Amino acid sequence: QVQLVESGGGLVQAGGSLRLSCAASGRTFASYNMGWFRQAPGKEREFVAAMSWRGNTYYSDAVKGRFTISRDNAKNTVYLQMNTLQPEDTAKYYCAAQRGQLPPSPGRVDYWGQWGQGTQVTVSS
Repeated sequence: QVQLVESGGGLVQAGGSLRLSCAASGRTFASYNMGWFRQAPGKEREFVAAMSWRGNTYYSDAVKGRFTISRDNAKNTVYLQMNTLQPEDTAKYYCAAQRGQLPPSPGRVDYWGQWGQGTQVTVSS
């Protein structure tokens, strides 16, 4: 298993950008599928983006074209570049990891076995 630690959250004005990082422990990071989810107060955790261990990427419709997921296996880190942020992007963002075949719908929360503690992103209008 990997341990996940997110960083990079903060307060930003609408239209601004942030880059989240998720550092993973262990020597098998390259074999993990990685995902980003977010959860706003009073709402369910929702899928944001995922990248398979092969490098295939998936995005929710809400962030497609604005957010980019990437990974650096040499640094055991996955990133989420967030551009043109809007107030509705305000949430706590979580990193997730899971080995094996990434399903066609990587947005299922119950697929992901390891989670970080989250980092808060607040977008002011």
